[in-house]
Amino acid sequence: MFKYSVMYPNEKGAKFDFDYYKTTHMDLVQEHLKSFGLTKTGVDKGISGGGDQPAPYVCIGHLYFESRDGYEKGLAEAGPILRGDISNFTNVTPIRQINEILD
Repeated sequence: MFKYSVMYPNEKGAKFDFDYYKTTHMDLVQEHLKSFGLTKTGVDKGISGGGDQPAPYVCIGHLYFESRDGYEKGLAEAGPILRGDISNFTNVTPIRQINEILD
């Protein structure tokens, strides 16, 4: 299984609409990527970097796929739609990371 993490840095002046992201954006993700093997999604809200430190990311979205190429194929087709929705919930440029789940 592969997990694709989309991380939104907790930058000064960062704005993030969690309600929109959890519902509207993730529904859009499901709609466009399910046929490419998306099995589930998850949303983490950054609380802390430990102690009194701010969280390094305001939000991290997770997309789970059975195969590594499912995400790449889905993004090749639906990427413009999904990326075009980012400005509706944040002013932060996301960072992506591909993870292979080993457990």
